Amino acid sequence: MSTSALARIPASLLVAVGLAAGFGIAQGTGIRALGGAVFAVCGIGAGWIAARRRGPAVTAGLAALYVGAFVLAHVLALGAGFPAWFAVSLVTVVAAGVTFGVVDRSRETAPAR
Repeated sequence: MSTSALARIPASLLVAVGLAAGFGIAQGTGIRALGGAVFAVCGIGAGWIAARRRGPAVTAGLAALYVGAFVLAHVLALGAGFPAWFAVSLVTVVAAGVTFGVVDRSRETAPAR
């Protein structure tokens, strides 16, 4: 895949796939490292896209959000007793939504402030 093709992929899609599919693959196969690899590859891809579109400061913030969502899903599932898929779904929607708003949404269609 060329870099121009990767640049057209929404970063928010990679965030959603990294969190949800990473969890699903880890749980479905029983190989946590495989789910972690999906999480890492998608996170790196989303970070690359964010860096190209919004710069390093925004990328750092979104990276913290992505890793924080991963940790929060574990806290919600293991610590607070939420069902695992619910916890993952909740953090995925929030992280992907923020990423969409910050990275993917076209600045031309954004409402004036």
